[in-house]
Amino acid sequence: MASFLLKSVLVVVAVFFISSMAQASDPDVLSDFIVPAGSTIDGNFFTFTGTRGIFGSIIEKFKVTKVSKAEFPGLDGQSVSLAVLQFPGGGVNPPHTHPRAAELLFVVQGSLEVGFVDTTNKLYTQTLQVGDLFVFPKGLVHYQYNSDWNKSATAVSGFGSASAGTVSLPTTLFATGIDDQILAKSFKSDVATIQKIKAGLSS
Repeated sequence: MASFLLKSVLVVVAVFFISSMAQASDPDVLSDFIVPAGSTIDGNFFTFTGTRGIFGSIIEKFKVTKVSKAEFPGLDGQSVSLAVLQFPGGGVNPPHTHPRAAELLFVVQGSLEVGFVDTTNKLYTQTLQVGDLFVFPKGLVHYQYNSDWNKSATAVSGFGSASAGTVSLPTTLFATGIDDQILAKSFKSDVATIQKIKAGLSS
């Protein structure tokens, strides 16, 4: 009897533990949508106009236009967001991660070389054309690069979170104050090289 009770309790604890580990998405909301305090709700609350005019514009440098709950409060609790990525010829979105969501990239202009690295350090790459989609699994390091120096490229990325987060590796490693000596040892390099990288990122 005690053994059966103990097994039952262990099964319940194991199921609870596994289900809580699998809970990797935005929390469920208990209403149709979340209204910020003091907001007026009409069609404007559910409309975002910050991407007007960016399609077809001249692309001079890499630019990301984010549409997350920070820019569009109507997304709060909806577990979706997007970004428009614009690449000049030779432009790159440096290696980065999104800790809270996978990314589905859709190329709408030009072509992009993309890739991600899994947890076994295997690199997966692809060259995408207009109309192609590519998925970057949640939390894995990935990048996008426009290798055509004569044409710009544009892509739209969808995320399974209203706030996917972005951790840019160059910025995180070299522009946040990590000691030069630690970086030099970590990269099996020297302090002068680390300082040169930092100087390049700040210009």
